[in-house]
Amino acid sequence: MDLGSLAGTTGAEWIGKPPHEDLDRAARPLLPSEDPFYQPPPGYQHALPGTVLRSREVELAYLGLIPQQLTAIQLLYRTTGVHGQPGVAVTTVLSPADVAPGRACPLLSYQCAIDAITSRCFPSYALRRHAKALGALSQWEFVLINAALAEGWAVAVPDHEGPEGLWGAPYQPGYCILDGVRAALNSERTGLTASAPVALWGYSGGGLATAWAAELCADYAPELDVVGAVLGSPVGDLAHTFRRLNGTFFAGLPALVIAALAHIYPELDRVIQQHTTEEGRALLRKLETMTTVGAVIRMAKKDVARYLDRPLEEILAMPEVQHVFDDIRLGTAVPAPPILIVQAVHDYLIDVADIDALAKTYAAGGAAVTYHRDAFCEHVLLHPLSAPMTLRWLKDRFARRPLTKHLVKTTWPTIFNPGTYVGVARLGVIAARVLTGRRVHRRPL
Repeated sequence: MDLGSLAGTTGAEWIGKPPHEDLDRAARPLLPSEDPFYQPPPGYQHALPGTVLRSREVELAYLGLIPQQLTAIQLLYRTTGVHGQPGVAVTTVLSPADVAPGRACPLLSYQCAIDAITSRCFPSYALRRHAKALGALSQWEFVLINAALAEGWAVAVPDHEGPEGLWGAPYQPGYCILDGVRAALNSERTGLTASAPVALWGYSGGGLATAWAAELCADYAPELDVVGAVLGSPVGDLAHTFRRLNGTFFAGLPALVIAALAHIYPELDRVIQQHTTEEGRALLRKLETMTTVGAVIRMAKKDVARYLDRPLEEILAMPEVQHVFDDIRLGTAVPAPPILIVQAVHDYLIDVADIDALAKTYAAGGAAVTYHRDAFCEHVLLHPLSAPMTLRWLKDRFARRPLTKHLVKTTWPTIFNPGTYVGVARLGVIAARVLTGRRVHRRPL
């Protein structure tokens, strides 16, 4: 799908100053599916993508329980849906305690691993104080978000699945991310400048979303100064991942993706309705209401073949299903900004061969690719252990330091790098401050 620079070609513009809600510490957060803040105002479709429609100040808390001493603004903004239709999304913008003097504050768009359909897992809800989001992965990424704030960067955390929770959808995550950046840079509430440098970072489901933004940014948002993108274990091929995880402890993850994709592709929904048992259809409906951890536990070790009226491979080979898997596969465009890909060789969720192929595709297309192919870590451990390396790489991109033009692959395990322990120790200090609700001050690596 090539929409071009939609922001530059849309004829109508939003008229009027967006309303703002001041912080109400007594208020309890509503689920996005029930919160009027998430409802677009009349005529929003005539606004340019990235236009702020309303804003509010909110209080964030680690795990919903430990209030944090930071400034957080939520923005409802106009974006683009998976089929090119007008849509809305919300991003949560966090400001650093201290900003480096003499230059515009950089902006990092951090994509959490939402990995669910229910709005209970959206970062704009799960990161708030008093949120009831047990089992939402985004709550556990709060320390890494604070690590970016400690670098002196502003951080935008978008609900990159959109209001419907379309996990696994193509294109739309990229639109939500890039329009969230536009909204953050242009809002008078964030204190950022429109020309500020921008970087992208996500891991696992967040890495998949970040990859879409990296592929789309040159055409969809050419005015943004995107200096780099970090794709942590970005899935690559969801069809392979489905086969890899089906019947394992993590079978709930691909089942969630299928449940979400059925809302996008009518032909896939027809296959589900025609060839899935009533028990299977009821299970998919139930998964749509569950957090990531809850869905994983509910589907642990289950083979979806037990819910089908014909062999699974026969279903997967159907043209309607193959079309969906082809449509959602990364690698149809080459990222314009430099990218760092981080992937564990012994990843039990994502096949390293899929990420090898994606890295080669990007490099063959001319992208500046740095590929850290870690020979020791597994999926979960690699994210925090690679964070110091990631933060240093992002700092170099913000500083405009030169980067090798061709594919760079490293295999030296992160855990054997002395710099990892210095960085992890710093993350430990940040984690301690988060756990005790103390302010995280600027302290770059």
